[in-house]
Amino acid sequence: MRILNITTHPDLEHLDNQSILQRNATRAIILKGEDILLLYTERYHDYSLPGGGIDDGEDVIAGLVREIEEETGARNISNIEPFGIYEEFRPWYKHECNVLHMISYCYTCDADKELGNTNYESYEIRNGMKPVWINIHEAIAHNEDIIAHSEKKGMSIERETFLLHLIVKERLHVR
Repeated sequence: MRILNITTHPDLEHLDNQSILQRNATRAIILKGEDILLLYTERYHDYSLPGGGIDDGEDVIAGLVREIEEETGARNISNIEPFGIYEEFRPWYKHECNVLHMISYCYTCDADKELGNTNYESYEIRNGMKPVWINIHEAIAHNEDIIAHSEKKGMSIERETFLLHLIVKERLHVR
C-alpha cells in the first residue's frame, strides 16, 4: 500500500531515544457523490473518517469493517480497496511511552446510505461522537476553520483534513 504522508507532531523535537508505542488503525472512505460518511466529535467540534485501532491479531480488513459498523452503524460494507497509509508520530502519555507511532491503513469502500445503530465505547460517548453524511467540501472548510481558530482541537484533525483534501483530489477529480 502506498504511503500518503508521514508527520511528526511539532511538540516532538526528535525521535531519538524515545519510548515509542506503535498502534495500527484503519480509516474508511465511504462516498456517495460529494457526500462522505464522517464522524462528528462534539468535544473537538471536528469531522473525521470512521475507523480506529486494530485489535492484536485482528486482520486489517476485519478491523476496518468492525470499526465502520461500531462507529456508524453502516451496513452492507463492500468493494473494499486500499487507498494508502498515513503515518504519524505524536506525544503519548500512557503505557510508559512518550511517543505514539500511529499507522492508519486507509481504504475506500461502499456501504448503504441508511445507518443503523452504533456501538460506541465509553470515551466515544463522552466525546459526543455521531455519524453524519456531509458534503466533503463543507467538512474540509469546517475542519480548516477549527484548525485556524480553536484552542480545543484534537491531535488528529490535521491527518483527517489532509486525507479529506486527498480524497477530493483523487476520488472526485477536483484540482
